[in-house]
Amino acid sequence: MRPLLPLAALSLTISACATLPGTERTGPVSSPQPVTVRIAGMNDFHGNLRPLKSPINVMTPDGKVVQAPAGGAAWLASAIAAIRAQSAYSMVISAGDMIGASPLESAAFLDEPAIGVANRIGVDFNAVGNHEFDKGWRELKRIQDGGCEKFTLREPCAVEPDFAGAQFPFLAANVIGPGGEPLFPAYGLKQFGEGEGSVTVGVVGLPLRDVPDLVTPSGVADLTFGDESDAINRAVDELVIRGADAIVVTIHQGLYTDPGSDANGCNSVSGDLLPILARLDPRVDLVISGHTHFAYVCDFATIDQARPFLVTSAGYGGSLVTDIALTIDPVSNAVVARSARNIVVQSEGMAKDGTPLPVHASLGLIVPDSAVTAYVAQYVGAVDEVARRVVGRLSDEAILPDDDSLETALGDMIADAQLAATRDVGAQIAFMNNSGVRAGLAPNADGAVTFGDIYAAQPFGNTLVTMTLTGDQLLDALEQQFNDNAVKRQILSPSAGFAFSYDRARKEGDRVVSATLDGAAINPLKSYRVTVNSFLAAGGDGFTVFTTGTQTTTGGNDLDTLQSWLGAVPVRQLPVTDRVANLTR
Repeated sequence: MRPLLPLAALSLTISACATLPGTERTGPVSSPQPVTVRIAGMNDFHGNLRPLKSPINVMTPDGKVVQAPAGGAAWLASAIAAIRAQSAYSMVISAGDMIGASPLESAAFLDEPAIGVANRIGVDFNAVGNHEFDKGWRELKRIQDGGCEKFTLREPCAVEPDFAGAQFPFLAANVIGPGGEPLFPAYGLKQFGEGEGSVTVGVVGLPLRDVPDLVTPSGVADLTFGDESDAINRAVDELVIRGADAIVVTIHQGLYTDPGSDANGCNSVSGDLLPILARLDPRVDLVISGHTHFAYVCDFATIDQARPFLVTSAGYGGSLVTDIALTIDPVSNAVVARSARNIVVQSEGMAKDGTPLPVHASLGLIVPDSAVTAYVAQYVGAVDEVARRVVGRLSDEAILPDDDSLETALGDMIADAQLAATRDVGAQIAFMNNSGVRAGLAPNADGAVTFGDIYAAQPFGNTLVTMTLTGDQLLDALEQQFNDNAVKRQILSPSAGFAFSYDRARKEGDRVVSATLDGAAINPLKSYRVTVNSFLAAGGDGFTVFTTGTQTTTGGNDLDTLQSWLGAVPVRQLPVTDRVANLTR
């Protein structure tokens, strides 16, 4: 394999090799020349139709870290169009979580507008992520195929009565449906050019195998999620037989990078994607990843010379897009050069005081796509009146840390709201999973909090479930916070009156040092009434103890509960975060 060319050099090479329409070559017939396929890589769009509410930290070309407004479907569409314009051959590939955990303007309409945007952008393939399964696999099938059959509490086709579904395939190489058949295709192929100069790109797509631990289990109960590496390698064999010259993996699993490290290197990467990559067939040329919401471009050959593929991710919410170039030789049927870089989708935004956020010319100024702007406006207009409605007032801003293993005031407040809403069925304790709190609450100057604000914090529409647990079961549930092999390490935010302490240095299964209710130690032989959301009640996030509760009672919606709690007093005070004590040294 020849040395990799920088991106600018690749563009120049393409121009030099292009044949103008209407011209003919004379003299000896030469072998077909290598061609470049441009790929726009995206992931974790999460239905962000509008620019993100907060600016992102990015590095300018001169090495300065600045804050820039980013995201928004219309700006993303233009950024992708610019990538595609660099070559006659191009693709758009998504690594999952295109839908789910979305802002209100998309989620209120079952993420149909997110699919509409993807259709207009020209997505070619989307790997299924865990959030695609938030409303169950049958609703996901409807999103793929179109139609208005109702599988959720919300009404489908509210704005587009002829919703036609995704005009691109969802891919799920490791997911088997209830009848033993694949739920979605494992891979797809796309051919560019004709005759001896044609090249074919094969794309394998799949979610992480831990989906059942990350969504409401009942929505995927009759599906089987297999090993990621095995599924990819099986698909690679088939793609080679079917003539793929380049093989791309798009997977909803990802890496983490250390703060301050080079996001375009591999020296500091970690995460559950690494062992998957270590087992991949070396014939893979590119891995587009997601799930962690980190942005990176990693040349995996620096970790494993036998696997010289690139691994990329474009962060979160359409704030970035990865510009990828694969140069393919149709004679040797191989990729001879590859490169990638993340591009900031700089858009527009407002600071909390209502002034426009500054934009940075060095990051590139993007003109939003007018057709996508008009399409998004239909949905924004349909939901804005509901989103602006004030539901209560809050004493302070509820900030969410990046680390889910920390107690938060917002998590505690949600637990308090859920306890108050279920006292009438005997609830004594409530828990909120930090991963289910998707955004902080930033009240207006007068403390006002809107429905749109609380929806961003709790977008899943879970119901409340109150159950009876023995003290022994309750302590076991607390221990599951600290399992060494937990899918997601997080603290359960408890309601007022309940407190616990822990020491991660102790052996697994014995890390909870104390647990009390109203100052009294939890009695292993006594029974307690405990409220959690329906996601946790079904064993979500690995909290399987909650599936063993008895005398269960189903209550109202978690979002309605938070709305009622905020509106019950003139100003709701944020709780002090003193319910969880970390004794680890």
